[in-house]
Amino acid sequence: MMSLLPLLKGVLQPAVDYALPPRCPGCGAIVGADFAFCLSCWGGMEFLGEPCCARCGVPFPHDLGDGAECGACLADPPPWDSARAVLAYGDVARTVALRLKYGRRIGLARLIARQMLRHVGDGEAVIMPVPLHRWRLWHRGFNQSALIADHLARLTGWPLEKRALRRVKRTSPLRGMTPRQRAKTVRGAFVLADGHGLNGRPVLLIDDVHTSGATAAACVRVLKRGGAGPVRLLCWARVLPDAAD
Repeated sequence: MMSLLPLLKGVLQPAVDYALPPRCPGCGAIVGADFAFCLSCWGGMEFLGEPCCARCGVPFPHDLGDGAECGACLADPPPWDSARAVLAYGDVARTVALRLKYGRRIGLARLIARQMLRHVGDGEAVIMPVPLHRWRLWHRGFNQSALIADHLARLTGWPLEKRALRRVKRTSPLRGMTPRQRAKTVRGAFVLADGHGLNGRPVLLIDDVHTSGATAAACVRVLKRGGAGPVRLLCWARVLPDAAD
């Protein structure tokens, strides 16, 4: 019976594609393949990468050399060892994030994980999602960062850990708060579970959107106080400083 499945899929796939053609994750236009963006959305996406700040990943206008950091990181270093994002936060990046998070389009987690691959680096790390509080997880039904982490672990073959870092404090939405208010709100929100086994191990922390970085910073501080090794942050999209201002 199992040997018939590929044959049946090949026979039925054209009919499925005709009835439910692949659509662009950004705007819904019909495209040629699953999870492919149309030309309009593709042209409106700002992909991030080198040259950039070695610590926070903010883009530089030109290459400043290995290990160069931006003025903000030099003045007030964030707790993570590096932070990277696939895209600058814009219309398409926001639409994909919202469709995953609130539209229950959980298949988009695989798209995001595939796009993250170019930022994972060479050294193996424990993949860990930013956790949700249990009440928010119950209300939403899933943690979008955990879905992305699941797919990224499959793609890389790296270990996945979803129980070591826990969110024990339910916090208010951070939108509209000052940096100090955000930091105060998430203080004490995360803890490490007993017997976490992260001592000295590098961690790749996964989140969907990097805005102020307050939530991720709180997670990283808990991980490092608990004995984890270098912690890198990887997100689908990040709000660039000029946009945040």
